Amino acid sequence: MSIQGKRIVFTGGSGKAGRHCIPYLLAQGHKVLNLDLVPLAHPEVYTLKTDLTDSGQVFNALSSHFNMTGFEEPSIPKPDAVIHFAAYARNMLVPDNECFKGNVLSTYNVIEAACKLGIKKIVIASSETTYGVCFAQGDVDYHSFPLEEDYDVDPMDTYAISKLCGERTARGFCRRFGVDVYALRIANVVEPHEYESDFPAYVNHPRERKRNAWSYIDARDLGQICHLCVEKDGMGFQVFNASNDTITTKIPTMEFLKKECPGVPITREMGEWEAPLCNRKIREVLGFKEEHNWRKYVSV
Repeated sequence: MSIQGKRIVFTGGSGKAGRHCIPYLLAQGHKVLNLDLVPLAHPEVYTLKTDLTDSGQVFNALSSHFNMTGFEEPSIPKPDAVIHFAAYARNMLVPDNECFKGNVLSTYNVIEAACKLGIKKIVIASSETTYGVCFAQGDVDYHSFPLEEDYDVDPMDTYAISKLCGERTARGFCRRFGVDVYALRIANVVEPHEYESDFPAYVNHPRERKRNAWSYIDARDLGQICHLCVEKDGMGFQVFNASNDTITTKIPTMEFLKKECPGVPITREMGEWEAPLCNRKIREVLGFKEEHNWRKYVSV
């Protein structure tokens, strides 16, 4: 529990990840305003319908009341943090140019408005796809394992390139305004019901999970990561892999990777069940402790 809850503007809070992250943030004592095109079904959260590709709307939304009771206050308090998850969530939802335009422009607008309004903490959703395999054309190997934040990211698809543009925008505005901007390279998001509906196939047919690096993030654990980012100040621009601890296979990590990707170097000794999309940095720097390991919910 936070000593004092923060005022957080969360974009895309009605989506797959946001609808689990926001309840976690509320449970830590934070207040949240959701910016989205569709409402979030939560009695404690007001949704302000906002087109994030419109800079004027973003500036207004980030300086808005959090709900209708705000009109009773003498002034409008500034948000303490912005968490930007809103985006086209993958390729093939809209034509590529629209995916690129929507994701890049909305991220630019959110970061610019937050910085110019004096908001000192910004968290943005980057993606596992930046590691270059998830939406690659054809069967492509990773450069090396584990996948860590200093990896030479070189994706070829529009969605992942849009996420890299967001990271570069974040880094530039961090230098210019001296704020904290943390970019989360989010693994494949798993909702609670998906452990029963989808996860057995992940475990039993691991070859199909190469594009996700045999890794995942429980949506509720992602909420914890958001909270930890809000609470940890003074680190400037940072990239964090947002993933759970363990690989989604029945075979230990190094044994599996040597068998499945024999031509890909493993650059260090990996933990017995360590996720290839490594979360070591977020554990060591932010203190992340997963609560929802897949083995709690899926019989092996």
